[in-house]
Amino acid sequence: MNVTRIFSCAISIAAAVFVLSTPSAMARPAQSAQQKPAEKAPEKSQEKPKEKPASNASPKLPAEIELLETRVRFESNGDSHKEVHAHVKINDELGVRQFARLNFDFNRAFEQIEIPLVRITHPSGGTVDVLPSAITDTPNPAAVNAPAYQDVRVKSVRILGLEPGDSLEYRVITTTTHHPLAPDFWLDHTFDRTGVVLREIFELDLPFSGSSILIGPATPASSTEKSGEGDATRTIYKWDKTQLELASKSPTSENDEPDVVVSTQQWDTLSIRLDERLSFQDQPLKPFGDYESNLGPPKTRPVTPEISSKAFQLTKGIEENRAKLVALYDFVSQKVKTVDIPLGSTGFVTRPAAAILASGYATQEDKFVLLAELASAVKLSAEAALTGHCNEKGIASPLDFKRMLISASDGKKSYWIDPSLEIAPFGLIPPNSGKCAFILNRFFVLMNSTGHEWQPLNPTPPFPSTQKVGIDATLDADGKLTAKPHYVMRGDNELLLRVAFHQSPKEKWSEVAQLLALSDGFRGKVSNVTTSDPYETHDPFTVEYEITQPKFADWSKKPLRIPALLPLLGLPDPPAKPAPGAAATPIDLGTPLDVEVSATIHLPAGTTAQVPTGTSLQRDFATYTSQYSAKDATLTASRHLNFILKEIPSDRAADYNAFLRAVQNDESQVFTLERTVVDAAKPQKP
Repeated sequence: MNVTRIFSCAISIAAAVFVLSTPSAMARPAQSAQQKPAEKAPEKSQEKPKEKPASNASPKLPAEIELLETRVRFESNGDSHKEVHAHVKINDELGVRQFARLNFDFNRAFEQIEIPLVRITHPSGGTVDVLPSAITDTPNPAAVNAPAYQDVRVKSVRILGLEPGDSLEYRVITTTTHHPLAPDFWLDHTFDRTGVVLREIFELDLPFSGSSILIGPATPASSTEKSGEGDATRTIYKWDKTQLELASKSPTSENDEPDVVVSTQQWDTLSIRLDERLSFQDQPLKPFGDYESNLGPPKTRPVTPEISSKAFQLTKGIEENRAKLVALYDFVSQKVKTVDIPLGSTGFVTRPAAAILASGYATQEDKFVLLAELASAVKLSAEAALTGHCNEKGIASPLDFKRMLISASDGKKSYWIDPSLEIAPFGLIPPNSGKCAFILNRFFVLMNSTGHEWQPLNPTPPFPSTQKVGIDATLDADGKLTAKPHYVMRGDNELLLRVAFHQSPKEKWSEVAQLLALSDGFRGKVSNVTTSDPYETHDPFTVEYEITQPKFADWSKKPLRIPALLPLLGLPDPPAKPAPGAAATPIDLGTPLDVEVSATIHLPAGTTAQVPTGTSLQRDFATYTSQYSAKDATLTASRHLNFILKEIPSDRAADYNAFLRAVQNDESQVFTLERTVVDAAKPQKP
């Protein structure tokens, strides 16, 4: 159910700018090698139109991977060897652009990538091998100005001379040795179901190491072989899948879980393992398996003089613990620049807090390290948590997690925070963070608290969620509309727009505002975009722009009807009818939200108007009112929607549907205009 209740299209567009879904690089040798390049919009062709294909012929994709082979072998010490071999058929110019460059992410501290083969085969049969000089090895773009993270790299192959009709073959080998979390290892794999890969072979060679393996019921292994004895026992799983075979079967679950998952850990030990890595950066980890030798008595995080001095400087004169947390959070989030490389790219290796403080930049993981030590210096606490889909009953693996949140406590209450966003108000986390969080804490096992690593993630915003939009518009005698919308936002959508504008260059702000206007039903050219400072997180975020539409109204129409020029309120969709035998789920209304929209429309002299009748709806879960008026060639309209509850029982679906229809009917009402004064000006030429 869609619970983004206003500006829903704009928020999805803002989310595209919102860099939250970074791909995981945790112990995935050359994982990007099997990913398909992102498709680009096709350009208009200058060639003569070709004959239409037969009506029963399927349209060809820009490129098709005729064969994708992936073979992965793990050793009992955590080392691994991965080889990807692909045959790609290029069908058109868009396919040429998609495969003009191949990128492979890796960390040179423990991974090595070789590309022994990149070959182009022309339709005539001639072949061209791409020279080694076309291969580059550069830091991840996010780490270019961050020397501490330049082991996180991208190896790229630039492929020149590729043309439609050509075939491309490449082979990529990734070797992992001495991973920071060895001898543990993780892997997941999902077979392509988009139709791009015509045949896919996946082979997994595992040692006898007590590892768990989950295979989705829709994709059983084609064969399983065992070899060796005792500790030398190995198991080889092999899949050989065709496009038709995969397309005929649905994904493994509604959460799009991987088809194959491998892990050497359980959730409790994984929590301990990762927390040790984050908490004791400069101490080598002992071989895992002996709780007493690894845990011992509870330890306190070492705090250096530099960190203590900075913590006391930031909290000087502040008595309340929550206010101290806010001061520390504001510093780490805004004054320490985020290096936005994927979670786990460093193998969860972190730097000492003093080094992070001195450099002025940090990854998600390092921001936690710095904030946790600053908090510890003033007798407060913070824990790291990973977010993604809830998988408490599944195989323990960090590969599904995309973000690191922090649970910070003032001694009385805990708060979910995300300092890596830089401009998020304290206590406000991204709305797509999921419904639960995996806490990293090495003391859970000492408390015999099985399962406590997973906690519900349903934070209450630190302030009431509100959205106010005021529009001042003028409709002139030529039918031109000029409007100035002004947005004041607090809550989830505030955060999305803050990040969208913060991450966009100022010269691109008109494009972001244009998308916002389109989502609200406004057409025209956007200009003069201004916003409040995204870093002023203690105040609501504001956006203002001007939009003009030259031919908004045609005065020759008698009568002329125009809408109220108010943003459409994106109410949650009505609940879907449950499947036979399935229990109906509650209707999710999302975080309580108060929305007010108003418009003032100035009309040319001599215009009279008929106004619609306002509406008033009162429910225990939401209220809605609207008012419309006309006076002295000025129209006013306002709508107020207030969601009070987070959800309502499924047996009240009829009541909610009636409320929804009433609001939508009111939104469709229009003003009826008539002009009694005709301007002497000649009509403009078309």
